Amino acid sequence: MSRRLPPLNAVKAFEAAARHLSFTRAAEELFVTQAAVSHQIKSLEDYLGLKLFRRKNRSLLLTEEGQSYFLDIKDIFVQLAESTDRLLARSAIGSLTVSMSPSFAIQWLVPRLAKFSEKNPEIDVRIKAVDTEDSSLTDDVDVAIYYGRGNWPDVRADKLRNEVLIPVCSPILLNGNKPLEKPSDLKNHTLLHDMSRQDWQAWFKQCGINDINVNQGPIFSHSSLVLQAAAHGQGIALGYSVLARPDIIAGRLVCPFQEVLVSKDAYYLVCQQNQAEVGKIVAFREWMLEMFAEESRSELMLS
Repeated sequence: MSRRLPPLNAVKAFEAAARHLSFTRAAEELFVTQAAVSHQIKSLEDYLGLKLFRRKNRSLLLTEEGQSYFLDIKDIFVQLAESTDRLLARSAIGSLTVSMSPSFAIQWLVPRLAKFSEKNPEIDVRIKAVDTEDSSLTDDVDVAIYYGRGNWPDVRADKLRNEVLIPVCSPILLNGNKPLEKPSDLKNHTLLHDMSRQDWQAWFKQCGINDINVNQGPIFSHSSLVLQAAAHGQGIALGYSVLARPDIIAGRLVCPFQEVLVSKDAYYLVCQQNQAEVGKIVAFREWMLEMFAEESRSELMLS
C-alpha cells in the first residue's frame, strides 16, 4: 500500500510559516519570496481541503486544524535535522580519495599531508596521481585538484589560488661563470621547458626580447621533473610558483629575475555537487583553503 504524502515543499513552507507565524520570516529562512511561501501554503490547503491560517488585525494565526497539524509535524522536522547532522558527522570519518597531477602531489600536497592528518586523524587520505586531472573526478574519487578556468559543468569548484610562472634555477648556476643579471643573459643558458616551449616564448615576448632561441633545451612531461632539472643546475626553468615554492624555501632554487608570466588558469578543489557537504570533503576543502590563504599571507609579508 502506497503512502499518501502531501507535497513536501509545501509542508516545509507551512512548518516554517507556522513556527514564525509570518510568511515574510519563513521566506527569509527558506531563501524564497513571500509570494512563493504563500503559493506553497495555498497548494497545501487545496490538497488537504482545509484552511491552515487566518489573518486577524494584521497578524497571522493558525486555525484549529493548522495548529493541530503543526504540533504533529514539527517534531518530524527536528528529527530529520538531527538525523542529517548525525549522518554528516559519520561522513567526516573514513577514507578520502584525492585525485591530482603527479607534480601537484609531489611538490605541494605530500610535504603538507601530515598537517592535515594531525588535524583530522579520523580521515585516511588516499592520493591518486593522474596526468589528465580535469577529467579525473570519477566514481572512485571524492575530490580532485583541477588546473584551469573554473568553468567545469556539474561540479562544485572552489578556487585555491591563481598561478604565475617564474624563472628559477640552481644557486650554483646563478653564481656561476655565466652572468644572470638581466633576462637577455639567458641566451647563454639552457632553457628547460614544461610540456612545451610556449611559456618561454610568451615570457620573452612580455620582456620585449626576440633574439633568443626558445627551440633549444629539453622538454619535460611533468612540472616536478623540470623543477628537479633546474635544481640540479641543468638550466633555467619557467616554473609554476605554487609548485616551485618548496624548493625556493629550501634554497634548492632561486629566482634570477623578477619578471613573471601571469597564467590565465588557477588551481581549484573540485567535487560532485551532491557530495559538497559530506563531512570529510568539507574538512579537506576547509584545510586546503586555509593552507593556501596562510601561504599567500606569508608571501605578502616577505615581499
